[in-house]
Amino acid sequence: MSRKASKVFIQSGVIPYRVNNGKVEILLITTRDFQHWVIPKGDIPNGMSPPDSAAKEAWEEAGIIGQVDANELGTYKYRKQGKIYCVKMYLLSVDMLSEDYPEATKRKRQWVEVNKAIRRVKFNSLKRILKGFFQVKSQFCALQYK
Repeated sequence: MSRKASKVFIQSGVIPYRVNNGKVEILLITTRDFQHWVIPKGDIPNGMSPPDSAAKEAWEEAGIIGQVDANELGTYKYRKQGKIYCVKMYLLSVDMLSEDYPEATKRKRQWVEVNKAIRRVKFNSLKRILKGFFQVKSQFCALQYK
């Protein structure tokens, strides 16, 4: 018997970050059941670009507004309820954090330093993207503060 090829659902998401006292911090959010720390992500609506969709998810899930870098950082895959998802990741420099947003009562959020974020997130492929982000941002911040 041959195995049926699974459809892969494409999503987009952001790594929301800020520089606080010279250190890069990432805003993590919980899943709706509060079981795991994740980043804002979701399905890409028809007619919307992946970066724009990622910005929309950042607002809905975390109450953040900022500038999404249109350059894709990478992708990670995960499986949920028998489906396979591939998430296109983008950086989002956070300009504003709102207390009133669509999923405010459904999720917790927390600013954490990059190394702690890497330890907290569930998926290894997301950990890999965060590690790459940390190396690039550390070099950027070192140059920025000279």
